[in-house]
Amino acid sequence: MYSKLESWFRARSWAQRFLLASFVILLAGMAAIGAWLASQIEQGVVHRTAETAAVYVDSAVAPSLQSLANNDSLAASDQAKLDELFRATPLGERIPSFKVWTPQGRVVYATSANIVGQTFPIEGGLAQALRGQVAGEISALDEQENVSERARGKPLLEIYSPVRREGSEEIIAAAEFYQAVDELERDLAASVQQTWLFVGAVTIGMYLLLAGFVQVASNTIARQESELTAQVNRLRELLRTNAELDERVRRAAAQTTALNERFLRRISAELHDGPAQDLGLALLKLDNVIARCEAHAKQDNTREFAQDEADLNVVQQSLNHALQEIRAISAGMGVPQLNHLTLNEIVARVIRTHERRTNTHVIVETENLPTQVSLAVKITLYRVIQEALTNAYRHAQGVGQRVAVRAVDGEVQIEIADQGPGANGDAPTDETEHLGIVGMRERVESLGGRFEWHSTPQGTRVRARLPTRDEETHERKNSNHRD
Repeated sequence: MYSKLESWFRARSWAQRFLLASFVILLAGMAAIGAWLASQIEQGVVHRTAETAAVYVDSAVAPSLQSLANNDSLAASDQAKLDELFRATPLGERIPSFKVWTPQGRVVYATSANIVGQTFPIEGGLAQALRGQVAGEISALDEQENVSERARGKPLLEIYSPVRREGSEEIIAAAEFYQAVDELERDLAASVQQTWLFVGAVTIGMYLLLAGFVQVASNTIARQESELTAQVNRLRELLRTNAELDERVRRAAAQTTALNERFLRRISAELHDGPAQDLGLALLKLDNVIARCEAHAKQDNTREFAQDEADLNVVQQSLNHALQEIRAISAGMGVPQLNHLTLNEIVARVIRTHERRTNTHVIVETENLPTQVSLAVKITLYRVIQEALTNAYRHAQGVGQRVAVRAVDGEVQIEIADQGPGANGDAPTDETEHLGIVGMRERVESLGGRFEWHSTPQGTRVRARLPTRDEETHERKNSNHRD
């Protein structure tokens, strides 16, 4: 039962929980306040009734009790007056029982003569009356001296009143009398009922006001929560869109890198197959012309042939030089086929090509390189190492060339260093070098990586970091799609 109630309570909204809890708290507070007020009203009514009755009774019986100021018992005449008073007057009709107590707790007069002369403990209302206070309560009549009163079968209003010596404040006795409580109980019931109605009305009003405030606050919170949820959803949508755009940009950058390489490779092939072939053919023709000129020169031995031969030699040298330049340019513009090479193989190939071309030595360090990365990462790795080593050979004559490539936390970290004189500060030394640095930086940053270039009199250091996690996933997706 308790678990079902708890589950039902937890299923409510916070506003409903608060209203339920506040209702229980207000109900408990109403019960406590109502009970306290009813008790205070009852005590007040009983005390006021007791004081009124005590004044009335004291005015009637006090003159007949003055003999107790000098004696321990009432005079016979005073007893006769009291008997007459409680038998033949309206006071006797209102007061069914009357007793007179001495300060020692002895009953010296009672309408029930069987307890006269007996002594009882001084306590409760009797003790208060002997101290000069009026005491009253609706009694259950369970004391020893209330035998005759209990025989009535109904509770009575028990009142104790001090009896003073005439003309002084000395207490010479205490009067105890009883009144019927039927009328008093009706008055108390009416007062208590009005009190409970008032407390209940106030509690209901407070609860309704509280419920209204909570409902307004709950509606406000619900509206703000709805607006916040909508804003969060919009923000998530924007973040998702931004992530998609970023992914598209990175893919576009990678594709652009690959397209650029294919474009450069095509230009390289066209230079090799077009102008280079034409220049080669022109050189062959010039060789034949030069040979014939030499033959004619030997036969005729004239200055004209000698001059023509010199001019043809100059043209031949120029064409040879142009052919070498075109072949070098076409060879440098294209990178080897890298699709099926691992990073270790790519690093080895670019360094071997550089060492063979420059006749220098490069120290190589590789560590934990992944086997599968995207083509864009492979091309960028090849180009960065190629450009950095070319700069090292151009400005440092290849002194202290070192290449370190390692994979750390989803990144390929590249470092190329030399021990040459370096450049002034961190600025490139010439326009060609500037274009090379800018090209390396753009290649790295287009893949979402980071690029650093530092040059000091002790040497130059190039660092690059290429992310591989996203590229590996994208490459696997493309491989699966191709399969």
